[in-house]
Amino acid sequence: KTLLIGHGYRTNGEGIAQIKKMLAPFGVEVHAFDLPHFQGPSAVLHLMSVLSPISHSRAVVYEPLAPIRLLEFLRSRNISWLTVNDTEVHTQGANILTVAPDVVVLAAGNPEIEGKLRESGVTAHIFNGENVAVKGDGGPTCLTAPLLRR
Repeated sequence: KTLLIGHGYRTNGEGIAQIKKMLAPFGVEVHAFDLPHFQGPSAVLHLMSVLSPISHSRAVVYEPLAPIRLLEFLRSRNISWLTVNDTEVHTQGANILTVAPDVVVLAAGNPEIEGKLRESGVTAHIFNGENVAVKGDGGPTCLTAPLLRR
């Protein structure tokens, strides 16, 4: 079991230490990655702003903001990724909810990453997220609270 967490303005070193301590009895490996400052404290709120796992061996990544150590970690685990372009990251193209391996929910208005997903065999369910994804600056993962993923 592995947990990836972003170290940023919302989640500091103390918070990460507490999560590690809480999850240690369950055998969960916790790996923290520094988030970029980018455009200030409200720009990159969490790791899911740049990374969405879509299966055990594949993810969607917005490379320009991805921490180098995160990309190295993915490579070390043989996890490949599809890249989101500079336009679609602003319409939550990197914020994808995986409901099962290779089955995802994606906000409408992201045709390039949608095409990449479908071409690679991923089933993509599209929803009109204009009021959430564009106006509210949140993607499908922001509408959920997963308790357990297998």
